[in-house]
Amino acid sequence: MLTKKHIVAATALTLMAAGTAMAQDFKAGDLLVRARAVHLDSANKDSTGLNLSVNDKWLPEVDFTYFLSPNLAAELILTVPQKHTLSAGDAKIGSLKHLPPTLTVQYHFDAGSGIKPYVGAGLNYTRFSSVKLPEGVGIKKNSTGLALQAGVDVAISKDMYVNFDVKKAAISTKVSAGGERIGKFKVDPLLVGVGLGWKF
Repeated sequence: MLTKKHIVAATALTLMAAGTAMAQDFKAGDLLVRARAVHLDSANKDSTGLNLSVNDKWLPEVDFTYFLSPNLAAELILTVPQKHTLSAGDAKIGSLKHLPPTLTVQYHFDAGSGIKPYVGAGLNYTRFSSVKLPEGVGIKKNSTGLALQAGVDVAISKDMYVNFDVKKAAISTKVSAGGERIGKFKVDPLLVGVGLGWKF
């Protein structure tokens, strides 16, 4: 089973082998399209007293990075709605889906030898759907929060890159019971991903 340790090890090997890649510098108008496998690790911070949590999971991710200059870019990060089990303590009490498109502005560095680190910051919007909870319990179905990002693209050919990416997103929802608010549940996931990118 692929773990975060395997991702880090594979990325380290790729970095060591990157020196022979014939990468070109990014320029204004370039589009970098990536596909990633991402592990979502939820912070599960709960103020309701119910000890709420959602399960960690792997998910697919696609992003589109448009370069405004050789160093400045905007990235749109997308996936499909992700289903999670919601638990209170050790008891499963329901399920929900979340769709979390994220837009970041990035600064890309040129470390040489085809290695291109970047940092980014932006906004995450999350929509909760298919919410199945005990009768009388509800959640707010929209969340907007800050997203922070760091990663690196490593050239393996002229227009192809291996990507390693880490994001932290602020995702939360207000929880109510019997029509009264009882607290806030913060998912606030750490997202660690690895994938491939193609420059157009």
